Amino acid sequence: MAKQRKAAFAAAPAGPNQVRQFDFSEYETTGGGAWRVAGLVDYCSKYEFGRHWSPTANQHDAITAVGLALAEAERLPGGPRLIDHLTDTDTGEVVPIALVTDNGGPFRSFRFGAFITSRPESRHARTRVKTPGQNGVCEHAFQALKYERLYREHIDDALDLIRESDTSRVEFNTVQPHEHQAWNRPADVHTGRADPSAPTFPEPKTLPTTRRGTA
Repeated sequence: MAKQRKAAFAAAPAGPNQVRQFDFSEYETTGGGAWRVAGLVDYCSKYEFGRHWSPTANQHDAITAVGLALAEAERLPGGPRLIDHLTDTDTGEVVPIALVTDNGGPFRSFRFGAFITSRPESRHARTRVKTPGQNGVCEHAFQALKYERLYREHIDDALDLIRESDTSRVEFNTVQPHEHQAWNRPADVHTGRADPSAPTFPEPKTLPTTRRGTA
């Protein structure tokens, strides 16, 4: 695990599908129900994959969330299959995505480890103990979801929660331009339609000036 962690954090990812951060968070509805959400975020593109909501946060929920993200990655337009994208064209070697989690029980379970091992697209790396900053992109995504959406709405039950969560994710990925992506949208960066270092909106134009009283 130390070797996996070193590989994941030795250098900042240069593009999408290199590092994904994964964690759980919790939200209590006004009706009194406590729900846990599992979510994955691509470190480079900031693309948020579909969230898995459940009353629990166990190994089964962790496996389900990773499975949802892998399935969504296959459906995204604009590129080859995920496994083909991760395969070196010269050597045929698969360079798996580093899936970064904390050291919670679901991520230390044998079942979760076996599932990740069975998927060539991913390898697991856990953060150092008591270093939440190493999973900061995912933590920020959860905070944004709560403070920019859920806390501003009347969330009575799980159906309200899922609806608002899904709406927020779609807006984040496909509508809102992001400063740290050169004002591009995460979905465009993730699928290669935009360069995160170059804005895609038109350059401002300076209109020619004329002297007052002249045509």
